[in-house]
Amino acid sequence: MAPFDPAAPAVPGANAPVLLDLTIDNITPNTIRINSQSANARLTYLMSRLVTHLHDFARETRLSTDEWMAAITFLIGCGQISNEVRNEFILLSDVLGLSLLVDNINHPKPPKGTEGSVLGPFHTHDAPVLPNGSTMTSDPAGEPMLAICTVTDTHGAPIEGVRIDIWETDSSGHYDVQHADREEPSERCVMVSDAQGRFWFQGLKPVSYPIPHDGPVGKLLQQLSRHCWRPAHVHFMFNKDGWDRLITALYLRGDPYETSDAVFGVKQSLVIDLDKVDKESAEKYRVKEGIWLLKHDFVLTTQEDTEKLRDKLATEALAKLGLRMKLVDHLPVPDLD
Repeated sequence: MAPFDPAAPAVPGANAPVLLDLTIDNITPNTIRINSQSANARLTYLMSRLVTHLHDFARETRLSTDEWMAAITFLIGCGQISNEVRNEFILLSDVLGLSLLVDNINHPKPPKGTEGSVLGPFHTHDAPVLPNGSTMTSDPAGEPMLAICTVTDTHGAPIEGVRIDIWETDSSGHYDVQHADREEPSERCVMVSDAQGRFWFQGLKPVSYPIPHDGPVGKLLQQLSRHCWRPAHVHFMFNKDGWDRLITALYLRGDPYETSDAVFGVKQSLVIDLDKVDKESAEKYRVKEGIWLLKHDFVLTTQEDTEKLRDKLATEALAKLGLRMKLVDHLPVPDLD
């Protein structure tokens, strides 16, 4: 039992705003009023806008009871199929374009910075840290690929000590966590950039693959007459204190799904061509001549520069909407002063 608080009201909720006789027209302001008792201005603002748009959606579409119940059943299904290696809600966010939108808002890039892409539902935290030149795949059926990359700042200076998560599918188009007999990580690793900002590894030429389509999200795509395929790509995540975290991917040019990615991850600056390893590179990196070669230079931006750009873009966007807002910890809240 909670300890007695003499400052608490005698009746729980006794100080709550009095609700009016509720109708289609006044349910929204009444809901906002009773949700506006928190001392957290950002939470109050988020809930106000969520309720406003959600109620307007129901009024605009004249949402039926059956459709409302179908949506609830859909969300329950997303929760039921999710587990520690599969997050159906992230997948839902991806196919609705929300994941990319949120990343673009929170991690804007200057012209020279490498653009972000979607994280996807299959990143894990158990990838081994491997030294440069290591092989991160155990799949003998895939086409071998050498990746040679650099990490620099927007002025071209190398960044040492960046932690880089790397992950991709195997040759069958499945991530390791999708295999029931998975015993250890495969087709994924963590590398650290050297003093010249370099990292290199051996993986597989990426292949196109379908996102998980045996659950609620897959059924939704079917009803929308959308395909469930992603173009061939390799995921990267860059982390170092003082630098804005970069979640991105590189996509193979010419893939049949390059222009219709099911989760909206492709950006033209992230589309690349593969080459073949020549004799000199084969000897230098101790790989077979003629295997696939991926070369790319990644450009990070500082945390400070990203926050300044984010604030600038937020202020401009809010002004265009005619909203009187101020930024608190880089997030907008109503300016009531």
